[in-house]
Amino acid sequence: MKLFPAIDIKNGQCVRLRQGQFHNMEVYSQVPARIAKSFQEAGAAFIHIVDLDGALAGHSVNEDVIKAIVENVSIPVEVGGGIRTIQDIETKLNLGVGRVIIGTSAVENPHFVREALMRFGNNKIVVGIDAKNGMVATDGWEKISNYNAVQLALEMKEIGIKTIIYTDISRDGMLSGPNLEHTKDMVEKTQMDIIASGGVSSMKDLDDLNSIPVYGAIIGKALYENRVNLREAVKKYGV
Repeated sequence: MKLFPAIDIKNGQCVRLRQGQFHNMEVYSQVPARIAKSFQEAGAAFIHIVDLDGALAGHSVNEDVIKAIVENVSIPVEVGGGIRTIQDIETKLNLGVGRVIIGTSAVENPHFVREALMRFGNNKIVVGIDAKNGMVATDGWEKISNYNAVQLALEMKEIGIKTIIYTDISRDGMLSGPNLEHTKDMVEKTQMDIIASGGVSSMKDLDDLNSIPVYGAIIGKALYENRVNLREAVKKYGV
């Protein structure tokens, strides 16, 4: 299981939301690049970044911060939030980002995902599926669609996507443990590389996800609240 320490950016700062609510936010650092560097020093092999302002605005907002992170570490980063066009993807990759996460657009415009795959390949493009009660949320988690999360994942697999970042919004930022039932359902029904996100609060949660087994796990608030020691987690899982 691969580990992905997370940096969520809002107003240029490293923050964490509770259940995706933008009014329920805690600031952890004014300098996200410094956080990224500490993750690398703890042994992380990949960093997960979300441009929260971009997710709401529908276009990239924090590119200067993302660029600073990329320049401050030597490990790859993946970035999501507000990526709606081929130009958005090119811009991110030109900043040095390792791969790009397409979220809302996967629901609203599957043709865009196809075009992105043709242009950049499935090593550079992953799809983020954010769900509440198994239904897909869009537009910075502000809207709940009529799309079933597993159904969307299978459609993305048909197009050529191999990796899905699956976030359970109700668990995100709550330190309440991941939604193992829905995550296992996603893994078993799609047979894709599923990266679980939302709710990780302890090493036991990581053990539970590893037993499903997921391809990877995103760790956010648990790191900032010192519930999980990244160095120890990396040592245990080897990545």
